Amino acid sequence: MPRTQPPRLPGSARSLAASCAGFRLVMELRDLPPLLLLLVDCWASMSAQAGDTPVVTTEALSSTKPAPTTFRPAVSPRPHETPRAPRPSSDPRPTPVTDDKPALSFINPEVPDESNFDKLMKTSDGFSTNAESDVSLTTKPDAPNTAKYEYGVHLQTSHSFLRFPSPLTSSLCTDNNPAAFLVNQAVKCTRRINLEQCTEIETLSLAYYSSPKILRVPGSGTKVPITVQSIIIQSLNKTLTRLEDTDTDVLRPLVLVEAGHDKICTNIILEVKYSLTYTNAGEIIKADVFVLLGAVSSAMVPFQQKFEIYFIQQNTKPVPLSGNPGYVVGLPLAAGFQPQKGSGIMQTTNRYGQLTLLRSTAEQDCLAIAGIRTPVLFGYNMQSGCKLRLTKAIACRLVAQKVESLLKGQGFPDYVAPFGNSQAQDVLDWVPVHFITQTSHMKDSCQLPVALAIEVKWTKYGSLLNPQAKIVNVTANLISSSFPETNSGNKRTILISTAVTFVDVSAPAEAGFRARPTINARLPFNFFFPFV
Repeated sequence: MPRTQPPRLPGSARSLAASCAGFRLVMELRDLPPLLLLLVDCWASMSAQAGDTPVVTTEALSSTKPAPTTFRPAVSPRPHETPRAPRPSSDPRPTPVTDDKPALSFINPEVPDESNFDKLMKTSDGFSTNAESDVSLTTKPDAPNTAKYEYGVHLQTSHSFLRFPSPLTSSLCTDNNPAAFLVNQAVKCTRRINLEQCTEIETLSLAYYSSPKILRVPGSGTKVPITVQSIIIQSLNKTLTRLEDTDTDVLRPLVLVEAGHDKICTNIILEVKYSLTYTNAGEIIKADVFVLLGAVSSAMVPFQQKFEIYFIQQNTKPVPLSGNPGYVVGLPLAAGFQPQKGSGIMQTTNRYGQLTLLRSTAEQDCLAIAGIRTPVLFGYNMQSGCKLRLTKAIACRLVAQKVESLLKGQGFPDYVAPFGNSQAQDVLDWVPVHFITQTSHMKDSCQLPVALAIEVKWTKYGSLLNPQAKIVNVTANLISSSFPETNSGNKRTILISTAVTFVDVSAPAEAGFRARPTINARLPFNFFFPFV
C-alpha cells in the first residue's frame, strides 16, 4: 500500500515558515510577549494561505499538488513599542487579498462624448482651475480697461479711434495710424494726390480732423468734441492770414479752381496740431485743434503735411525753458536760491521774475516804480535808473536799506543756471552769484548804494558747428557813494541805476592740422644695377 505523504506547501509558504523559524530562534533571548505575538502572526498567515490554496488530486501520480496562486506581500514587522493586541478567537478573520493588481491602478475615467456629456455635467461639481495650467477658461476681451486711459492706449472716438497721419514704411502719409494716450508726437509726411480729385479726398479737409468726438474714457458714452481754436490761411506766395472766426461752417469746402493752364486746390490741410487736456484719473476732458490751411497748385504736388499732438495735465502749465541746452538770445536767465545746505534750488514760478532790474518810467521816481521790474534777458545789455528825492532829514540807515532793496528787488537770487534747461536738483552745476560791495568812506557822510552792476560771463560750449551758450560766471557789484548829512531845510536828488552786461569769454578756436606725412620707402639694393 502506497504511503500517503502530507500535502506540501508551496515554495513561498515554505520560505515564510523558514522565516518564522528564524525569527523564533533569534527572539528566544528577547522578552517573551513580542515573540509570542510574532509566532501567532506567522502561524495565522500560513494557515490562511494553506487554507485558501485549492488542492488538485492526480490519481495517476497518487499525489496532490497545489494550484499556483499569488500571495500578498509580506507585512513589515511592527515596532516593539506599539505591539498589536491579539484578536479573540471567536471573531472571523478577514480573507486576505490574493490578487492586488486591480488595487494598484485607478479606474479608467469615462471619456465624454455626445451621448454622455449631459450626464457627466450633472454629476460633476463643476470645473476647477489649475494653478499650473496655462489655459484660462475666462475669455478676456481685447478692449482696454474702461475705468481710465493708460499710457499708450489708443484714443477711442464714437466710431473708431483718433487717426494721426504718420510716415511708417516710407515718407508718404499713412492715415490709419492711431493716436496714443500721453504719447506726444510731431511728424512730417508727404502727400501724393491727383489734384483734379482733391475735393474727393477727405484727409485733405478740415472736417476730417475736427469732426471726431473723443470718448472721455474707453468704452464710455461721454464724448468730448474737438474745438477748433485757430485757423490760419496760407496763400500761394506763403502769406499767412489768421481768421478771427474759427467756426468751421464759414469755411468753404475744398474747391478746385483753374488759373490759366494751372489748377489750384484751396483750403487743403497743411498743418494740424492737437492739444488734449487730461486729468489724474486718466480722463480726456478737453480737445483743441490748431490748423493751417493753404492753396496747393499742380506744380507743388507732392506736398508736405505736418501733424502734432501733445497732452497737458489739468491745472498744470508746461515749464518753459530758456534753451535746450544752451541759452537762446532774448530768453530770461534762470535763477534761484538755496534755502539750506544740501537742498535743491528754489525758483519762482514766474520765469521772467527770477533775475530782474529796475524798470525805467517817464516819471523817473524811484518810490513810484518800487516793485516794477524788468527781466534780465540773455544777450541783451541793459541799463535803467530812477531818481530818489530826499526832501527832509531822514535817518541814513533807513534810506540805505530802502535803496538797497530797490536795487536788488525782492528775493535776489544766489545761483544762476548754466544752461537754459538746467535742473533744480543739480545744485553743483549751478553758477553762484558773487556779490561785491564797493564803498567810499568820508567823514561825516552817509553811505548810500547808488548802482547795481551785474556782469554775466558766458562761453560757447560744444561743437563748432552748433555751439551752445553756457554761463560760467555771474558777478553783482553794489556801488555805494558818500553823501553829506542833509539838514531839515535842504533837498537832495540821488540818481539810482542798474545795469547788466554780457561778456563773451569763449577761447578762440584753433585750427588743428594733421602732421605732414612722411615717406618711408626703401629701394632694393640692386635697384640701380648696373649703373651703380
